[in-house]
Amino acid sequence: MSPLDLIKKLREISGAGVVDVKEALVEAGNDESKALDILRKKGQKIASKRQERATQQGVIESYVHANGKIAALVAVACETDFVARNSDFKQFAHEVALQIAATAPQYVSPSDVPADVVAKEKEIYREQLKNEGKPAQIVEKILEGKLQKFYSEVCLLKQPYIKDDSKTIEQLLTELIAKIGENIRIEKFIYFTL
Repeated sequence: MSPLDLIKKLREISGAGVVDVKEALVEAGNDESKALDILRKKGQKIASKRQERATQQGVIESYVHANGKIAALVAVACETDFVARNSDFKQFAHEVALQIAATAPQYVSPSDVPADVVAKEKEIYREQLKNEGKPAQIVEKILEGKLQKFYSEVCLLKQPYIKDDSKTIEQLLTELIAKIGENIRIEKFIYFTL
């Protein structure tokens, strides 16, 4: 693959600019997967810098399944109305609505899960581990792993993306923030079923 084709391919995958892709390729010694990792890390840094910025614009996207018995509404916020009209932003909102309809999450993020629900889950897991005779020194590590699995089932941001389970919804969001350059948040959603 020619260097130009490689740059083009990485731009399509990551949404990063030409200069960022070239820098990542140089840093990675022209190794495509290493360069992609570098771009993803850079995207995460950009996203974390933008998280404190106010999001007062956005869209409400809906998805109704073909059988008419499942539907989802999601509010995705951004900083400007310019981004709210952006096709990548709208596509992301649509994909999130589709994800919600397919997986029926209960919360947007782990921070939205009530403390009593988390405590109850931990209690259940501790009892299971106790019954399995796990050593006390590793119970907390196992407990944390089980809690992360719980979050990946009930929290939208932690769920594997239904169209590419190598990514979570949170990773898709981070990539979009890095690509667009604005803070973007999934504010809330509603899942309907008959």
